[in-house]
Amino acid sequence: MGTAGKVIKCKAAVLWGMNQPFSIEEIEVAPPKAKEVRVKVLATGICRTDDHVIKGAMVSKFPVILGHEAVGVVESVGEGVTTVRPGDKVIPLFLPQCRECNACCNPEGNLCIRSDLTGRGVLADGTTRFMCKGKPVQHFMNTSTFTEYTVLDESSVAKIDGAAAPEKACLIGCGFSTGYGAAVKTAKVTPGSTCVVFGLGGVGLSVIMGCKAAGASRIIGIDINKDKFQKALAVGATECINPKDFTKPISEVLSDMTGNTVQYTFEVIGRLETMVDALSSCHMNYGTSVVVGAPPSAKTLTYDPMLLFTGRTWKGCVFGGETSGPSADSGWKSRDDVPKLVTELLEEKFDLDQLITHVLPFESIKEGFELLYSGQSIRTVLTF
Repeated sequence: MGTAGKVIKCKAAVLWGMNQPFSIEEIEVAPPKAKEVRVKVLATGICRTDDHVIKGAMVSKFPVILGHEAVGVVESVGEGVTTVRPGDKVIPLFLPQCRECNACCNPEGNLCIRSDLTGRGVLADGTTRFMCKGKPVQHFMNTSTFTEYTVLDESSVAKIDGAAAPEKACLIGCGFSTGYGAAVKTAKVTPGSTCVVFGLGGVGLSVIMGCKAAGASRIIGIDINKDKFQKALAVGATECINPKDFTKPISEVLSDMTGNTVQYTFEVIGRLETMVDALSSCHMNYGTSVVVGAPPSAKTLTYDPMLLFTGRTWKGCVFGGETSGPSADSGWKSRDDVPKLVTELLEEKFDLDQLITHVLPFESIKEGFELLYSGQSIRTVLTF
């Protein structure tokens, strides 16, 4: 392309500080350095994790360009890039796969050492490729997709089938893969089991889809927003309840409902209280509870160790896989598995249409976040 090797001026949604509104600005995007890829973004989803930065629940430096769930096309590549070339359709990966670190080389690991979940805000060489009004702008989770063009390390890019629709396939970059994988890879839900999902947003619905695909016979959705129940039932929940309708603890309610047979629970909100509720709600001896929602940074969890002593399993999950513990199982190996999930999407093995409630032009990003806050949206996708 004619822009290769040149600085590109384009529009981006810049966040100048915590609790500030997005500002659509003209930014400068530098050419990719060695082992880097510059991508023209085609579609990007709005995820609750992006909002965690706005609210301060996730650490970040400012100014920053958020966004981490997208599909784009490679505009140009830096020296030494071998896995993609200009014109390839790609998904940016917030969980890279360098294929060299101990997590990448271990069949049971997927949390690559190059992951930036702690707000480092720069690429592998320690610098940023974005400038706005003469100031450097930080990257977010190695991706930064709320912009017309972004630059990523080669390890953070997966080439996908060019036939995939960007506004659907972008969900495979985070929300769908995280939830679906939590059920089929992390929990390893078994046929005939009873599952409970706390939080019925886009990731929670994806967990339900995974539980259904794994053959669970009873899938109970839990949310304080009853408007989400219809969608949850449509994707596979067998029933939904609102904790506010009961005076008893939710763990007792679920035990009564199921005859104390809940084998798997999933916390897909990111609240400390519901993480303990979810743990308490699975069977005291053979139950497994998975933490899927991103927890607030710098917060400590307090719980009764007897919950674990009796035999429960408590698992963490990032991008659809467990990241620690003696029974750890690999989640999705991002560069390897994302293209396979896109192929399964094209083969209609699962339906992402049910998760996408709004498609808006990129300039309407503020409206997209308002839909998230009001509970009206499951996934809003922004297109360029």
